[in-house]
Amino acid sequence: METDAFRIRGHVANFDDIVADIVARSAATRATVPMQADIAYGQGPSETVDLFFPADMKAPCPVHMFIHGGYWRAFSKRDYSLVADTVVAAGAIAVIVDYALMPAVRMATLVDQVGRAKQWVLDNIAQYGGDPDKLTISGHSAGAHLATTLFQHDRGPSRVKSALLLGGLYDLKPLQKSFLKDEIALTDDEVAAFTPMKKQYDASTKVMVVVGARETAPFHEQANTFARKLSGQGLAVSQRIVVSRNHMDSVRDLGVPYSLTGRYLAELITQ
Repeated sequence: METDAFRIRGHVANFDDIVADIVARSAATRATVPMQADIAYGQGPSETVDLFFPADMKAPCPVHMFIHGGYWRAFSKRDYSLVADTVVAAGAIAVIVDYALMPAVRMATLVDQVGRAKQWVLDNIAQYGGDPDKLTISGHSAGAHLATTLFQHDRGPSRVKSALLLGGLYDLKPLQKSFLKDEIALTDDEVAAFTPMKKQYDASTKVMVVVGARETAPFHEQANTFARKLSGQGLAVSQRIVVSRNHMDSVRDLGVPYSLTGRYLAELITQ
């Protein structure tokens, strides 16, 4: 029996099948949804976004930015193109973000990259028919962690209307004793600098904290604690539980507009 609550593969029996389905669905999205691929937001090879557009787009339209998970050391934007299916169905432009992976780079690089990706959207999305004043964001797992950096108070007005955080990691300290100690080896300095629980947030951003009912205990505990922290800082926070879903099928559902998770995402974009 798996004893590490953070080793998702050990708690999701059909982990590989779900990942394969996510990747296949993402390939289908790229083949069927109008898009522009690999638009640079920086100079590095991983510093690109893919844009997906509603078929009947009425500019200027809302914009939604998604950040993938993978414990900061796996997957890419191409693996999660499927999220665009729900975004474009809600009438928004989908911005699927790529970033470098640990341990080849450290956490500071990833945080800097997603910040620059957001700034690229704010500065340039109007050229593609998007409204930068209607920006919402989401992230899954490590992507939810990175998404929190985009509406922190110390960076000035975030310009993020709303954020959906799915299966997120908001306290990095426990990960130092997980299987990740051998894979990314988070340092004490990184834990101190990049733990969301330690930050102040933009009170104008609405936040939806979502977790699958079948997630392991730390994901529920961190979601509850982080939601209380945000609420205590004056943010409008809602908490949602995705019934019968684990860490992986909950994010697959993010790309299925009629699923519960998909409906949460559409609600975030259209509210």
